[in-house]
Amino acid sequence: MRAYAKQLVLIAMLLPGSVLPAQQIGKYVPINAGSDADHAMTEINAATDPAQKLALIDKFAAQFGNGDMALVANETYVNYYIAQKQYDKAFEYGDKLFALDPGNFNNAVNMVRAASEKGDTEKLLSYGEKAQSIMTAYKAAPAPEGIAAERWQQDKAHAIESNQDNFNFVQQAVYGGVYQTKDAAKRADQLMRFAKISPDSPYAMQAMGVAASSYQQAQNAPKMMEVANAILAKDPNNLGMLLLVSDYYGEKGEQLDKAESYAQKAATVADSAARPIDVPEDQWKQQASLQKGLALSTLGQVNLQKKNNAGAVQNFLAAAPLLKSNDTSYARNQYRLGFALLNLKKIPEAKAAFTEAASVNSPYKSYAQDKLKALPATASTRKKPS
Repeated sequence: MRAYAKQLVLIAMLLPGSVLPAQQIGKYVPINAGSDADHAMTEINAATDPAQKLALIDKFAAQFGNGDMALVANETYVNYYIAQKQYDKAFEYGDKLFALDPGNFNNAVNMVRAASEKGDTEKLLSYGEKAQSIMTAYKAAPAPEGIAAERWQQDKAHAIESNQDNFNFVQQAVYGGVYQTKDAAKRADQLMRFAKISPDSPYAMQAMGVAASSYQQAQNAPKMMEVANAILAKDPNNLGMLLLVSDYYGEKGEQLDKAESYAQKAATVADSAARPIDVPEDQWKQQASLQKGLALSTLGQVNLQKKNNAGAVQNFLAAAPLLKSNDTSYARNQYRLGFALLNLKKIPEAKAAFTEAASVNSPYKSYAQDKLKALPATASTRKKPS
């Protein structure tokens, strides 16, 4: 007997055309070799003209698509419509297949593939959640009647291993698709939904980190801080979140001791962090340099808020060369430096800092220019006593 209920599934997001057969999770529908249904499927698979193939699938569905064989018919429609990039039709038949077999993992993978190719993030999340729930339920499922528990555990372990590449694909596709959402607030909400759906995914923490930054971009500070603090509760050395939280508090002038502590910790983590294998050495050096610079600039801002202007100048000066690769961060640092120098009555040095902030294209350019216009043309000096 041959089983046509097995899907061809993706093994990697970067190679969407690569497929491998995986052991079925869901109903198994055998077709007797040499039967009329077998001959019909052979003819469908051999057809190269799309119109002819669809006509043969329609014929198969009309003749054999009853009972469990409806699974085979719907699955064949799904594969056909995905190949033809008619994704709405693929969803239609995929949902029909789920109605007959809610635990069909391969169908969930195909639906994720279709949603990914179409760029439909809502369906991507929905079908990704379906895939996760199917896998979770399958892992917890007791042995069917008539199958020994030990044998069932072995079979189940083999099926899970066989489908691991497909499960990885689902998580990559959902995370990657949601990451591309243009609207920052919507992207953040979708990323948090993904992290909730797949808490054990290697992408879950990344998704939460991007969500926190996206909430910041959307100017939703309460949600940004909620997510950032949730990440730090799980990973106290998360460099991105240490920088995000300390910068927020430093800029707002709130919880300055915590901001200082987090910024100091971020500077230490930036110095000691190991380079990921997939990141080139020069790129890693630039990234580590930028992160250390951000930590020092935040320390300078905390010093400024605490009226420690000398300490602020020291930290801003140390941060400046490290931030050169990022115009906005560098300009903000120099803009802040200008205020610290003004507080110390060092007008020429302050002018130089504001001039540097205005020299690069960033949101701080106009602010620095306005500040320069407001400063006196020359520094006032006192006459020495005769």
